[in-house]
Amino acid sequence: MPLLLSDDQVLLADTARPFVAERGGVRHLRALRDANDATAFSRELWAEFGAMGFAGALVPESDGGSGLGHVEAGIILEEIGRNLTPSPFLTTAVGAVTALAAASAEQSRRWAPGVVAGKTVAALAIDEGPRHRPERIALRAERAGNGFRLTGEKTFVANGHVADLFVVAARTSGRAEDAEGVTLFVVEKGAKGLEAAPARLVDASLASRLRFEGVEVDADAVIGEVDGGRASLARVLNAVRVGSASELLGVGAGAMALTVDYLKTRKQFGQPIGAFQALQHRAAHLYSEMEVARSATLKAQQLLDAGDPEAERAVHVAKAMAGLAATLAVQEGVQMHGGVGMTDAFDIGLYMKRCRVLAEMFGGADYHADALARLEGY
Repeated sequence: MPLLLSDDQVLLADTARPFVAERGGVRHLRALRDANDATAFSRELWAEFGAMGFAGALVPESDGGSGLGHVEAGIILEEIGRNLTPSPFLTTAVGAVTALAAASAEQSRRWAPGVVAGKTVAALAIDEGPRHRPERIALRAERAGNGFRLTGEKTFVANGHVADLFVVAARTSGRAEDAEGVTLFVVEKGAKGLEAAPARLVDASLASRLRFEGVEVDADAVIGEVDGGRASLARVLNAVRVGSASELLGVGAGAMALTVDYLKTRKQFGQPIGAFQALQHRAAHLYSEMEVARSATLKAQQLLDAGDPEAERAVHVAKAMAGLAATLAVQEGVQMHGGVGMTDAFDIGLYMKRCRVLAEMFGGADYHADALARLEGY
């Protein structure tokens, strides 16, 4: 399978690039941040994503979507990252859509139109501690009447303060560390006993701590089988991990473009600093690291779209490599900008902040290196 985009995928990239740059560029992020916007993204822009057909990229054609794959979703996410565009695309159009693929036909029909139109916002309630550790699920879901009662907390829930639906991983049997006994649920906004406490992150986005105080849902809220949610959760995590890798590639590419432009225009000793061989070597090294990470991410997306059993390993590689490459891009960007790179007057600092959040979302490089080692039997 060649690590190249098809003609249709190139066309999608050519369509997404100018749209996101014009409608959701860095100035858009600055405006929301400076206004201390309580939503932290533009609902109007999210609706435009729907009108462009982007929000329904992974939604099946039978449900009104485009029926595309993870490669195409990654193309859109890379442009979101390149422009630092605040958007619920990753959690909604990728995470929730992947989860709902295993839900009942009624659930899919209910939520798909809103996602496709860019009206519905979804959140993933998975983590329960300071770091990404989905192996441990302690939030309890106990039988209550013809449904379940959810009790516990979730942390670092992006868009949790404004979500219309939540995909919640809960424990229906066993201990917190057990592999089995996990069930996925759809919980609607406004459910009695559900509280969201949002906090502003370093990149100006908002993530919430969710508290479930006896939240009651009926049996139709179950995604897949009771106690058999690990497989569905793994599919969701693979999707959002490779999606966040694509967004990281965009962040790194955006930071690298800013830095190269700066090297061409900033002068010392009467010549552009990009003429200095030491900086040329660093820029070339950065370019190489970004291209290797891009290849790893595209490979993971292709394997996911093909349903290949090796996809999970490739996803771990992609998320780790994209995080490391993007981190190198923003760090080198600040270094080569010099002192002004530390000021808010230049955009490079905004790329560093977004990279820091994305690199940890759904697992940092160390987490994925460890997960890959465990899969290989170490």
